[in-house]
Parts: sequence; structure tokens; C-alpha cells
Amino acid sequence: MPLPFKLKFLLWLDGLNSPDISKLTPITSRANMRKSLNQLKWLIHEKDEVLFSIEERPLALREGLIKVRIYRPVEKKGLPLILFFHGGGFVQGDVYTHDHNCRRIAIQNNAVVVSVDYRLAPEFPFPVPGQDCYEATLWAVEHATSLGADPNKLIVMGDSAGGNLATVVAMMARDLGGPAIKAQVLIYPSLDATLSMSSVQHYGKGYFLTKEKMNWYVAHYTGTADKKHPYLSPLLAPDLKCLPPALIITAEFDPLIDEGELYAKRLRNEGVSVVYKEYKGMIHGFFSMPGLLKEAREAESEITTFCRSL
Repeated sequence: MPLPFKLKFLLWLDGLNSPDISKLTPITSRANMRKSLNQLKWLIHEKDEVLFSIEERPLALREGLIKVRIYRPVEKKGLPLILFFHGGGFVQGDVYTHDHNCRRIAIQNNAVVVSVDYRLAPEFPFPVPGQDCYEATLWAVEHATSLGADPNKLIVMGDSAGGNLATVVAMMARDLGGPAIKAQVLIYPSLDATLSMSSVQHYGKGYFLTKEKMNWYVAHYTGTADKKHPYLSPLLAPDLKCLPPALIITAEFDPLIDEGELYAKRLRNEGVSVVYKEYKGMIHGFFSMPGLLKEAREAESEITTFCRSL
């Protein structure tokens, strides 16, 4: 079947200045990601939204220091509280690479968004990023009132690796006795560190997120850990009961599509409410291109509808 023109164009974008990541150091790969996003910002983003306030705060965790970037759309109290965890394979990305996403999410959901700059692998491999995100969530709930948010309206959200971290935070909250999470929003989440899904083979070459890239990310993140650990591979967790309602968004030509779809089915089978949406003709990363893709804007609307229904 011939590829749609839009998909061909997305793959052309991916080919611009895109060296083989397996030949790069993590530090160089991070710089390349920021450079590419800056070069394409005029095309994939609409103009930056103006919010009431955007501020950064350092967070002293039990074993290190991170920062959070806080987005307040209006000067108002009692807004929903969204913890956002960025993608990048646990190796790349930061609060700046996903700044545009967080601005839009804050405005569209009339919510306080706390974007977490968790520490990255391989300098800080599993389980550090998940622990950072969980501790940042605890901090945000504790300080919700001063942030203008309602701690009882807590949502965790993330894309790709951040989708993994969002559901891991939900699992940790269940396992460790809180905080109470109202919902989880998982945007083409990475949920199986064993890379055993058939879609990894089927779409693992020529569709932006390649199997080689995924192997590189997983090797840096997992280290010597058991890849079937529930907090590494939530899809393989023995128990998914009592997790918060989920919205799971996937893309048709994404190596991660199978694990997203199977996770939705597993959650439903274990009594968790799920909304699942596959975006036809899309590849991994499409959500970050609202200036180019109507599908990205549709996914944003899907998130807003889901969050308002809670």
C-alpha cells in the first residue's frame, strides 16, 4: 500500500540532519535533539501561547536535585493539576524540548501543568527517572494550593518514555499508598522494555522511531536491571488492578502501537476504565507537531474531552 503524502512528508522531516543515534554519545544526541527541534519549530509548532505565569523551581529529592517548570494558564485557584513527563527514550529531552506541548496542555485544559525535568540515563538509569517523577508528584500535591491547583484533581501525563513514567507513577502511587491520581494520559507510551511486540519488527525501520534507536535507549536506561520489572515494562506487570482511568493514544505506523493497544486491553480486563484512540497515518512523535498536523490538534482535543469527563 503506498504511503500517504503526509506520512512521506513526516519521514522526510525525520531525514533532515538525522545521524545514526547508535553512533552518538548521549550528550551529543541530546544536543542534536534540541538543535533539530529549534530548526523545525517554525513548521511543527504554532506560535507560543501566553500564560499567566511560567516559572522554574529546583526540587531537592532524597538522592539528588532536579527542577520543575510550572505553567499556570490563569490567575485562579482550584485548577486541575497535571504532572507532565517528557519523552526522549529516558536519555534525551527536557522541560524545554516539550515547553510548547505544556503551554498548550495548560491552556486547553485550564490546568496547572508541572513539567518534570527528571534525571536522564545513562548517568541516572532505572529506577532513578521513575523515582524522580514520583517524588515530584508528591511535591506537587503537597504544594498544590500554593500553585493554584486542587490536589484532588491530579492527572499524570506523558509521551513515549514519559508515557511509561506516567503509568509507573500511577503504579507507584497505588503500591505506596498515594497520592490519589484521578487519571493517566499516555501518549504513544513505551511499555515493554523487552521490545518483543510484533509492531517493533513491522515498523522498526523507516518510520522515524527505529528498532536500532529503541535498543540504544533501552540499553542506556535499563543497565543490568530485569527488563520485565513492572516499573520498566508496565505491560508485563502481573497486576494492573486499581490503577486510575486511562486515555491511551497511539499512532498507526509506530513501533510502540502494539504495546499501547495491549496495555489498554489489559487494563480493561482488570477493571480499569480506558479510552483508547489510534491515529491513522501517523508516526511516533506526531503529537508534538500541532502546527503541521490536524491529527495532533485532534489528539489535544481528545485529551481535553477526557480530562473534562473525569
